[in-house]
Order: sequence, then structure tokens, then C-alpha cells
Amino acid sequence: MARRATLISQIRNENPNTLLLDAGDIFQGTPYFNFYGGELEFKLMSTMRYDAATIGNHDFDNGVDGLLAQMPYANFDFLSANYDFTNTVLDGFTSPFKIFMVDGLRVGVFGLGIALEGLVTKKLYAETQYLDPIEIAQDMSRVLKEEKKCDLVICLSHLGFEYKNEPQMPSDVLLASKTEDIDLIIGGHTHTFLERPVIRNNRKDIPVLINQVGCYGINLGRIDFFFDGSKKSSGEGISITV
Repeated sequence: MARRATLISQIRNENPNTLLLDAGDIFQGTPYFNFYGGELEFKLMSTMRYDAATIGNHDFDNGVDGLLAQMPYANFDFLSANYDFTNTVLDGFTSPFKIFMVDGLRVGVFGLGIALEGLVTKKLYAETQYLDPIEIAQDMSRVLKEEKKCDLVICLSHLGFEYKNEPQMPSDVLLASKTEDIDLIIGGHTHTFLERPVIRNNRKDIPVLINQVGCYGINLGRIDFFFDGSKKSSGEGISITV
């Protein structure tokens, strides 16, 4: 965490127009989580000034009550567009999207989570309803691009990068190809180590960046977008552990 904080500080010094985002599974089965229940992770992320995170399946490890109990320690937004928490204690504690103003540009960010059935014990996620992420993503990207006039649309995805044996299972690659108006997908869940973002065309044949930098906080992903009348991008995975 200290090394991550140092890298983040260096990047912000280079470019103050930086958003810090997380694609879920903040909680893991470490002694720190077992003892503190997520308090430590949320406090450290808040100290590093994270802007937003989505919710992964492991974030339900202590149930919806356990997640709610730790939220006061998080000074950042939880974004989840396809989990309906209406009949749970988490109702009202997440948002489907958030718009950030970055040097005059509107950056829309929304979150997607994986199907919990079969991954998480039912009593832990309670009455959380899983909504089709592809349909929700298209609606979110339309709202952000057309209605909210966002210059950049980012999806925080905990769907997983790709499932070659189950090509129709919702994934980042499928999401990119089946939707439009998403510029960048920041992914998690499958622990996929990408040295550089991959590019997949959306349903209008426009390139979409997909990035995932593994697991356990080993790497920090960095994506730079340049706006100079046209939108350009570059990205890399930065090693934290040495």
C-alpha cells in the first residue's frame, strides 16, 4: 500500500488531472481482512484519495451487513449499475454512475458486477438482484454520452476479461463488442495480467480500450487520455512489488 501510494503521488504530480479507480474485490481473505473486516483497506484507499470503486464478489465475504459496516471508512463512491440493492441494507449506499469534472472535461464512470449465484453464498448477498450487465451497460453509456454529454465514458467492470470456453458469458471482451459509447473498460475478477490495454471494436466498429492488471495489488494500471481535438490514449501496467 505504501508503494502504491508513492506511485499515485508521482503520477498526480506529473498530471493533476488524474482519476483513481478500483474494479472490485477490495476485500480478500488475508489476516488483515479477517481481523479488521475491511476497515483497513477502506481507510488506506481513502488516504490515497480513490475517486470510485465498483463491487466485486469478494466484497460480500462478510455479507451485505459486513460491507455496510465498513462504508463509513470509505471516502470514495461505490458505483454499481447492475446490482439492485433495493431490498437490502445497502439500498441507497451505491450509485449506478458518477460524473467527474476533470480540467473542464466531463468523465462519466459506471460500475458492473458479476453474477453472484454460485460464487457467493446466498445469505451473504441476501436479496441483491443481478441485472443483465450488457443491457445495463448500454443504457448507462447512452445516458452518460447522450444525456449527460460526457467527453469520456469509463466502465469499472468486475465481470472478468474473457471466457473462451463460454463465449456468451458476460465479460469485458463481450461487453466491448455488444455496446457502444464506452471508451475504456477497467476490469477485474479473472486476475488477467495485461502489460498494455487491449483494443476491441464495439458494435459500431469503434475501438474500445480494455485493461486489467492482475490481482493482489501487484500492479497499478495507468491509462492516459489526450484531448487535442481528437481523443488519443496510451496505457501500461506499473509493477508495485519488487
